[in-house]
Amino acid sequence: MRGANRYEKARILGARALQVSYGAPVLIDTEQTEPILVAAEEYDAGVLPFTVRRGGE
Repeated sequence: MRGANRYEKARILGARALQVSYGAPVLIDTEQTEPILVAAEEYDAGVLPFTVRRGGE
């Protein structure tokens, strides 16, 4: 998801961190325990199943 701007990235990371904090399975092997750090690693690995839809698309 390389086309996301900083606001979209913040929204994606926040949504994923909330999912992880409520017990969703982690999609990568990581040593991190903080949900936001887990979400950031997943984002960097490109494994998050989120799609960004903008107004004109």
